[in-house]
Amino acid sequence: MPASRYTVSDVMSHTAVAIGREASYKEIVELMHQWNVSAVPVLEGEGRVVGVVSEADLLPKEEFRQDDPLLPEQLEEASKAGGVLAEELMSSPAVTVHPDATIAEAARVMARKHVKRLPVVDGVGMLEGVVSRSDLLKVFLRPDQEIEEEIRDAVLAELVPPVRLEVTVQDGVVTLRGSLRNRALVPLTARAIRAVEGVVDVRMELAGAGGAAA
Repeated sequence: MPASRYTVSDVMSHTAVAIGREASYKEIVELMHQWNVSAVPVLEGEGRVVGVVSEADLLPKEEFRQDDPLLPEQLEEASKAGGVLAEELMSSPAVTVHPDATIAEAARVMARKHVKRLPVVDGVGMLEGVVSRSDLLKVFLRPDQEIEEEIRDAVLAELVPPVRLEVTVQDGVVTLRGSLRNRALVPLTARAIRAVEGVVDVRMELAGAGGAAA
């Protein structure tokens, strides 16, 4: 069954707010406030991403304002409290993603690295845009009819042997009704439907296969 056709390039913001290495602390804060973003990529040369300054990189200046004793695990974070330029504050190397990455791949990177935004770069690290958590959620705005058509054309039509099932989609929740005698196809079909962008949940109401929901 075909993989999702949606990639980062479909949902990312092509106009990205970015800074240079010499941007000052206050300039960064003002820029984030002006554009309502939680992180900005740091560029050098003609646009190669060398790091990212996020709200987490800026907060140590406030967090460690007092001269309280530091724990060993706080040393690296506390060192940023004295930073005044982007190159001193940024996290480097930057966590990035390519425009042809799938939505799921970008979501996994964000979750694993605990970041809210990812610079989108080409093969040599040049900035092409930015993708945020809210951008990845855009796939759940797909119309139910569009999701339904993709399930029929790209999932059910690919089953061997072909089966005729009633498909309905309501608020992203897919319900399959009908007869499916090959029980082995039930989890495979449910998994393929869950891979369709915009699907919130899958309910299987099938005769001849135990009738259990997936």
